[in-house]
Amino acid sequence: MINVTNLKRIYGDKTVLNIENLDIPKGQSFGLVGNNGAGKTTFFSLLLDLIRPSSGYIKSKDVLVNSSEDWKPYTSAFIDESFLIGYLTPEEYFYFIGELRGQNKADVDALISQFKDFFHDEILNQKKYLRDLSKGNQKKVGIVATLIGNPEIIVLDEPFANLDPTTQIRLKNILKNLAETQGVTILISSHDLLHITDVCERIVVLEKGEVIKDLATSPATLKELEVHFAGNEILIDGTV
Repeated sequence: MINVTNLKRIYGDKTVLNIENLDIPKGQSFGLVGNNGAGKTTFFSLLLDLIRPSSGYIKSKDVLVNSSEDWKPYTSAFIDESFLIGYLTPEEYFYFIGELRGQNKADVDALISQFKDFFHDEILNQKKYLRDLSKGNQKKVGIVATLIGNPEIIVLDEPFANLDPTTQIRLKNILKNLAETQGVTILISSHDLLHITDVCERIVVLEKGEVIKDLATSPATLKELEVHFAGNEILIDGTV
């Protein structure tokens, strides 16, 4: 569904992303991990045509992302609060996104009514602008907005950050349901190794812009990632 070929992003004399080949099939829950500066957000920004590649390309359903907008109707994303419109209330924002995606108010109301537990009585009917919500509540709005219009691809950058433990658990269940029962292709980046290995069936590790591990998630994946990011100071059996 998503095909990456010889993709590079260069700033000055520094290559921040260099992926020779990466294929993400339809319906896969795909996790991207790496330390700060590894290239995760750069990759997502290229995937969403927020920045242009220095060379190479990304295809989404055989559509060249940086030369056509035909991928946009079936792709949804929340990277950070810059995706929101601060002077709107959550309800106004949901209706705005719904209009962009061909959904009427009844459609939007039916969707967001499913997420009352996720919102925890802190989002709807509060008469607050998005700019006045906490970071966590802004993230809840952004994540639920990605579900409007039945997208085939959802891209989320650090979705678990700033969320309380109860909401993190609810979000994991939402994401698992989307991939496992609805066939949505989900791409997630996260520093939270426990959550991303729990949600994603495949984990790719980026380091200095390059893919250094591509793992099918198994019971051993979390430990393998912990050992990797500990710089091999912690051995597989737990000794130092």
